[in-house]
Amino acid sequence: MSIIPTIKPVRQWSAHGPRTVLRPQRLRDRHGVAESRAPVVVCGATAGGNPPRGAPESAGAIHKAAAGVVAGIVLTLLAGCKGVPTKSETAARQQAQAVANVYRPQGQRPALPVLTTNSTLGDFLRFAMLNQPQVEATYEDWLASVEQITSARSLPDPQFTFQTFNAATLLSAIMPGLMVQFPGPGKLGAQAAVASAQSRTKYFAFETAVLQTAFNLKKAFYPLYFLEERLRINRETLALIADLEKLARAQNAVGKVTLQDVLRAQIEQDRLVTEIANLEDSRRALLAQFKAALGLRAGQPDPPVPRRFESTPLELDSNQLLATALARNPRLQAMEAEVRMAEAGLELARKAKVPDFTAGLSADVQAAPVMWSPQFGVTLPVWRDKIAAQIAAAQAGKRAAEARLSAEQIALAVDFAAKLYSYREASRNLALVRDQLLPKARQSLEVARISYLSGQLDFFNLSDTERTLLDFQLTEVAARTERELALAELSLLIVGVPPAGAPILATP
Repeated sequence: MSIIPTIKPVRQWSAHGPRTVLRPQRLRDRHGVAESRAPVVVCGATAGGNPPRGAPESAGAIHKAAAGVVAGIVLTLLAGCKGVPTKSETAARQQAQAVANVYRPQGQRPALPVLTTNSTLGDFLRFAMLNQPQVEATYEDWLASVEQITSARSLPDPQFTFQTFNAATLLSAIMPGLMVQFPGPGKLGAQAAVASAQSRTKYFAFETAVLQTAFNLKKAFYPLYFLEERLRINRETLALIADLEKLARAQNAVGKVTLQDVLRAQIEQDRLVTEIANLEDSRRALLAQFKAALGLRAGQPDPPVPRRFESTPLELDSNQLLATALARNPRLQAMEAEVRMAEAGLELARKAKVPDFTAGLSADVQAAPVMWSPQFGVTLPVWRDKIAAQIAAAQAGKRAAEARLSAEQIALAVDFAAKLYSYREASRNLALVRDQLLPKARQSLEVARISYLSGQLDFFNLSDTERTLLDFQLTEVAARTERELALAELSLLIVGVPPAGAPILATP
């Protein structure tokens, strides 16, 4: 036979406030037969109903006040709190704002220079630095790393807790509360130092991308500019060979030379025509490189090519340049920031010995009076082998960062010496060809022409003299190109001297 208890709630008042007493009636089966009595169950005070005359009214007010306090704390936390920024975070945000004022004012891309054939190379450089997607990608990475400093130095989010206790299927306690975690002393500062150093590495990656973009533009511009020189030289040489062919035909007509001289002149012309066609065809590839260096997409119109030639300004005091490179090169500065990051990581690893703390407070809003339950917890860093391993790993990381920095300093000195030699070699070759070899080659061609007309020189030596002049002219163009590329790489990628208008910090 199934027994069904019947419970009747009865409102009572005591010195401790109102309470609801569930008084059982006689248990009855489904046919209404009484069986026995059930025990009395007392629930916590509730905030409903009117107390009898003379009953205390403070308990309901206490319940409401406690619930209001808890609700107020929760609403305050939901509204949001704000931490105190570190000095490094403040400095990083100021630097980001300084760069944004030039690179992305008000979060928007600035107006780009209008490019024409009369624009200066500086206009093209500013266009490329502001428009190149690779630069933008490193810029956004840097901004993201600045925001991570805030995350690293902030406390963990507090936890809202809610507990209930049931007695015989009846709700006897409701306990909302809050728990807050507090990392050990110095841990948040160490985390912020690691994030700040990492942000520095991201900035120097951005600066490297800016300088690399400027170099890529010059690397694409100089061959494109000197292509016109090479075409001009080959066309002038083709016209010269055509004149020599006329001389050979005239000499052959009077029987002074054979038809072989005419055929040699035609062979040389055919070779030059093919070379000119190859140079013309290379224009498309060079223009595509120039367009890509400007950050223009394939579907956008081809950019104009500046008519004016501009060299890279650089004071060539080797000792001063090397000292500047060691102090300013963004790759070196990025590695120095990695060393600082490793040092901060080592300090953070040592903080693993410090315990973390947890504090909380909960309230039983059903009780009368309200029962407050403070809680406190602490981690126990007892795994000494784990802590020792973390410290050892951080120390190894610091030594590795220092070794990479030393290796990069050595490599930079080698690159500096090699590029400085390339620049000086190209300068010497250019001076030799322009000041000595070309004047003599032109004079030699005139003498050879006269000697051929007088029958004192054969056509083979005449064409060889012409080819020598052509080689010297092309060598001059190649020396100028090599000189400018070496100077641009030395200035931008090794020494780290930014072009005018570069969106980087003056003193990073």
